[in-house]
Amino acid sequence: MQNRNLKLWTVVFFLLPFPFLSGCALVAATGAAAGTGVAIAEDRRTAGTMVQDESIEFKSNRRIKEKFGRKVHVDVTSFNQHVLLTGEAASATVKNEIEDIIRAVEGVRDVTNEITIGEVRPLTARSHDALITSKVKARFVNEGIFQANHVKVVTEDGVVYLLGLVDREEAQNAVKIAKATSGVRKVVQVFEYLD
Repeated sequence: MQNRNLKLWTVVFFLLPFPFLSGCALVAATGAAAGTGVAIAEDRRTAGTMVQDESIEFKSNRRIKEKFGRKVHVDVTSFNQHVLLTGEAASATVKNEIEDIIRAVEGVRDVTNEITIGEVRPLTARSHDALITSKVKARFVNEGIFQANHVKVVTEDGVVYLLGLVDREEAQNAVKIAKATSGVRKVVQVFEYLD
């Protein structure tokens, strides 16, 4: 029991100070290179695909910013070249235009557009989402039912999106754990299945 709590607090400690950073940025910011090799070795994506995902996110964010500036809040998450869009846009037209921009980015295989129509949510609301993401990730590690880094967690307005290359049992366990996490309003699966 004490070992499980230690794991939980270790994950929370490293995730909370940097909730808005991607995995690569977190490693650069904390200097946690020792654990990175293990995480990369256990990732089901190839190294080339991981680099491609980072490139897709970078290019997508740049193009959105160039076109819309601060008029929208969009988070771009690429996993295995499948892009999840979350955040807020002022209209359905803008939402669809953002999707078109992302589909034109080199390497994108598919897009799941979960952008909501409305005003940009304040930073405090997004901080709450980052806390929920951290809690879900920590519970994955604490439960130890599956390899936690096989599932990517994104939270927007209390809705948890789960991405990854998983088998159906891993997906079911991830959904069950996420749904039981305080603050989670809904869980949306954006998985690719191995079986």
